Amino acid sequence: MLDPIVTFFVRIFNAIGRGIGLFVAWLFWPFLAAHGWYMRRTWLVRGPIAIFLLLLVGFYAYFILQTQVLTNFNPSSVDTYSHSAREVPAGAELPAVEGETAKKCQSSAIVDVVADLTDVNVNQNAWISSMLLYRLGFFGVDWDHTPFLDNKASFQRGVNQAVRRTAVELVDSLGRMRGTSGINNTLQNARGNIQFDEYSWYFGLDPFGPKTPTPSYYRAAVESFRAFNRELSNCTATFDSRADNLLDFVDRISGDLGNTAAILRDRSENFNAGWFDTRADDRFWFAYGQLYGYYAILSAAQADFSQVITERNLVPLWNDTLLQFRSALRIRPAIISNGREDGWIMPTHLATMGFYILRARSSLVEVRSVLDR
Repeated sequence: MLDPIVTFFVRIFNAIGRGIGLFVAWLFWPFLAAHGWYMRRTWLVRGPIAIFLLLLVGFYAYFILQTQVLTNFNPSSVDTYSHSAREVPAGAELPAVEGETAKKCQSSAIVDVVADLTDVNVNQNAWISSMLLYRLGFFGVDWDHTPFLDNKASFQRGVNQAVRRTAVELVDSLGRMRGTSGINNTLQNARGNIQFDEYSWYFGLDPFGPKTPTPSYYRAAVESFRAFNRELSNCTATFDSRADNLLDFVDRISGDLGNTAAILRDRSENFNAGWFDTRADDRFWFAYGQLYGYYAILSAAQADFSQVITERNLVPLWNDTLLQFRSALRIRPAIISNGREDGWIMPTHLATMGFYILRARSSLVEVRSVLDR
């Protein structure tokens, strides 16, 4: 009596096997046909094709390696600056050193940090967003719309967002005396270069023709940041470390983080695809990079505005704010999932990151309220 049932399942599995076989044959037929065509050609034809394919494999191997390795990534890098050893705020004259006649002023820790963050992005790592293979995408699909090879690019753009915001504040207020003196040309050059398009390669279609790639502009920004600090050290530039400038700076950072939190919330609420949300990873790593950048910048701001922070009794609150950022940087899941908040299988990493961003932003709002009194 079991024979008909066994026969039925045998036929089912045979049909499934034939279906899989036909699918595999369909999938590999173009490659087999190309291989057959290739083997029938002479070496005058096969040679250039082989060289081209080897170069293509090499380019993709290099591209994949660059997207997977993040050199000198260190959330604790702020500890290497020894900001606490600074005795005076940025721009203030340093105590005279015996034997030296020229006066010296304190350089800016913020400028040091934004220069170093950009240096890591474009000199110690490849800038992924403007690489040719990243621009070409995955068979024409933007890498940001795929679940792989875009995390480092998103992280770098997040760090760059923090640097861009800071560069604007340096030009508009921090690098000018009470906002009424002339704009520092060195900082203006840095801001112009760091604001350049993040996706530019050596050649573009809009407009059509050769271009200067993004990393070249960002390297020029690094040089301008470092040049400004040399000017500041020689007391030929200004850093206005007043309380109202710190208030405005904190307010701008808070607003920037609020915008990122809104983007995460929108994605978390409206695209609950769990591990299958191909945009969740770039949203997460952009936010992570932004927090990474602002964590270093705010640590530096504590040194540049040391007098204001001490006079307003902000040291404990400022340290707690930095701790909120540092806590967020401990979240580094291997696979980003955008599940439902009440789900029990797929986690919701975007909502978790959004929570940490809002907690850090809340601390910044509290700092601002103290400065505004």
